[in-house]
Amino acid sequence: MFNRLDLRGTKKPLAELLPQLAIDSIAPRETVRELLDEVRLGGDKSVRELTTRFDGVDVPVAVVSGHRLEEAWDMIGESLREALRVAHDRILSFHVGEVRNEHAQDSGGVSISSVAQPVDRVGVYVPGGLATYPSTVLMTVLPALAAGVQDVVLCTPPGRDGEASQVVLAAAYLCGVAEVFLAGGVQAIAAMTYGTESLKAVDVIAGPGNAWVAMAKQEVAGQVGIASAFAGPSEIAVIADNTCPPSSAAVDLALQAEHGPGGRAWLITWDAAYADEVESATRKIVSLSPRSRETRTTIETGGFVCLVDDPLQAMSVVNVLAPEHVQLMFENARSFVGQIRHAGAVFIGNWAPASIGDYVAGPSHVLPTSGTARFSGALGTADFQKKMHIVEVSKEGFDELRSVVAELAVAEGLWAHGVSVSERERWADGGVSK
Repeated sequence: MFNRLDLRGTKKPLAELLPQLAIDSIAPRETVRELLDEVRLGGDKSVRELTTRFDGVDVPVAVVSGHRLEEAWDMIGESLREALRVAHDRILSFHVGEVRNEHAQDSGGVSISSVAQPVDRVGVYVPGGLATYPSTVLMTVLPALAAGVQDVVLCTPPGRDGEASQVVLAAAYLCGVAEVFLAGGVQAIAAMTYGTESLKAVDVIAGPGNAWVAMAKQEVAGQVGIASAFAGPSEIAVIADNTCPPSSAAVDLALQAEHGPGGRAWLITWDAAYADEVESATRKIVSLSPRSRETRTTIETGGFVCLVDDPLQAMSVVNVLAPEHVQLMFENARSFVGQIRHAGAVFIGNWAPASIGDYVAGPSHVLPTSGTARFSGALGTADFQKKMHIVEVSKEGFDELRSVVAELAVAEGLWAHGVSVSERERWADGGVSK
């Protein structure tokens, strides 16, 4: 079921031995660009045509009414409403605590403050198709609201009946989202970036998606802000040994693989017999899953058992992979956390499956994938804010720094920069500016 890699005793650089995901082979870049242009030029008409082509359903009106959101909330069961409320409160509380609105410093007559200003409008993408993701509604909308964003639109693909998932709409209602647009895939990213007749363009796009969605976000970056890095197909690396029940490692590999094709599931261990036990347990779990086909396909194409010398080499493998989720399930695992530099989220111990993070731990489950954890982290409030600096300088502060400015201006050959301080010196001395 899994592909096998034996790195024990290797002296070669790990980056040369570990397979890399070629995202262009899943979502051809030129095709994505053509689809983006279709929506940029054609607006609502093109969104409708692409939805018919890719989702197999004609949606004449893509905007979902506020009444429909409230109706969806009323129609789901009370136990599900309560689960959504608990997750909502934990996620919002975490992100409200994450916000830093201002940093100030006074130094030698120069007063500086850095103020976090929220963007005006955010678009969140909530995937559909193979599954429904009310949790993604909470994990994208609530960090934006905590950051101070007032205007949020949610894009999600329609089902075969031409409607959005009822539980997704219910989650949107709980979060106070007033605008939902039925579109998925590349056309949704294009609509949020360029705007259409019925959807105003946004300033920042957030949310996970398949390889096509992730590629589309790469292409429009620079025209619109892209929150968190390459949030594409799901990934997990489970580092474990025989102190962890094989069934726990197996189900945790399956829980990310069941998202479907394009993802990665890694078991990294220094115990070959344990690896066999986990693989056997995984076969049994996959056979019982209602999503066995999607899970098996992901594991067969993107599942790996990686044998290493010890936990330290396992951490080195993690740093090369830079995976979305990492689970450490072996004795004294906490002592190795400091060795991990590149990962979206780390879960420690057998009582911390990634599903806890996916739903209720608090931090957003929108995490960098495809190795982008090397330079990016989890979705957070900072993704929906931009820093604005406010600088106030007294005469004393100016006198202390003017010679430094003049010297640097000369070094860079920027005449007006230098004159901007010399002019003020003459003015302060009662001279005439020239």
